[in-house]
Amino acid sequence: MFALAVRSVRRRPGRFLSTLLSAFLGAAVVMTFSSLHDTAGQPGVDPVSEQTLRTAAGVVGGYGTLLVFFAVASTLTVTVRQRAAELELLRCSGATPAQLKRMVVGEAAAVALVGAALAVVPAMLGGRVLLEVFRDSGQVADSVGRSFGPIALVSGIGTTLLAAAGAAFLALRRATREDRGPGRARTFLAYAALVAGAAAVCSTFAFSATDSALMAPPAQGSILLSVGCALLAARLLKGVPVRPAPGGASGWLAVRNLRERSGQLAGILMSLIMFTAVSTATLTMQRVENDAVEAAGTVKSVDAKNLETLNFTVVGIIVVFVCVMLVNSLYAATIYRGREFGQQRLAGATPAQVLGTVGAEALVLTVTGVLFGTLAALAGIVPFTVVRGDAVVPGQTAGVWAVVVSIAAVTTLGTSLLTARHVLRTPAVRAVAVTA
Repeated sequence: MFALAVRSVRRRPGRFLSTLLSAFLGAAVVMTFSSLHDTAGQPGVDPVSEQTLRTAAGVVGGYGTLLVFFAVASTLTVTVRQRAAELELLRCSGATPAQLKRMVVGEAAAVALVGAALAVVPAMLGGRVLLEVFRDSGQVADSVGRSFGPIALVSGIGTTLLAAAGAAFLALRRATREDRGPGRARTFLAYAALVAGAAAVCSTFAFSATDSALMAPPAQGSILLSVGCALLAARLLKGVPVRPAPGGASGWLAVRNLRERSGQLAGILMSLIMFTAVSTATLTMQRVENDAVEAAGTVKSVDAKNLETLNFTVVGIIVVFVCVMLVNSLYAATIYRGREFGQQRLAGATPAQVLGTVGAEALVLTVTGVLFGTLAALAGIVPFTVVRGDAVVPGQTAGVWAVVVSIAAVTTLGTSLLTARHVLRTPAVRAVAVTA
């Protein structure tokens, strides 16, 4: 089956382009920050520089691993679902479920290996730039030289392969269990994350305003709360009210489509929730901290500078990955609806009405994701600002939130509408006939 998987990738490379892009970006991020371990392990590196490099490599490397898994999983879930007829044909031809799993996992592993190989050179350049940033900020001594060694290569390639294989296995299992709804394990993890997030947020009040670790509990609490909401994404979509629906008939049809296709669109909503929550909470709390330090006239310590750099780096990585996941998932999901759009046009719908339905779907997705992401972010921001500055909602929240929402809306609406417009260029009769 692995040979069949390799031939499948070679004959139809376009199908795996989104997975390749996710694996490439993930491997580049993991290898870039893992190279800091190689740099810190060189002889002659002072203890402060070594601690800074290893902290950055450990924290961002851990986030990078999770993001690689989610990015590859989001693209593979859409791809596997679209191949349902092909997989069913193979099963009717005598292939066992275990063989199908080996084939899909083998395809993902082959694509991930290519993506990791392509990411080596960009990761080497990224490691050099990252080290220069630490040097310029005074967090690492100028005498520390760059190193890109076995830790970076092994962690990058190994993490990407394991994430791709695990994501492919879960994507195939999810596709076969689509009609059964979310499993008990997923529901348990969702509620466990919500409880743990609430506990972390409440623990913020046990710290004082001068504690160096004050930002950690609310930030981690917001992340856990967003993860809990994200795991319940399918249920959140099913709970979207049908009436009143925005946009008249197009809006009503869009909401019905979202509720019927909640399992397929849950990954997109997950990305929106986590992106909104993590970005808004982290950037707002960091801006509040910076303003408080500046108002007090104190100088930031090395640990404070490290935390600020990590926060901005993590948010930057999340922005890139979420945009990639949204674009890949929305593009694949919309391209796959060519027959559906053709049937709507043959039934009397105009291209403008079809675009209106797609736009309404994207709008409802964006609003739902931003709403629950904002609630998770505020759950961490409010306790932090109450302890740090005796405020409830800081003034910095509005600006950060506006930027985050703008990125989410432009990415979701833009990708959906542009892809749908491209699909609508195919005549309705041909769209129905080709995909029938």
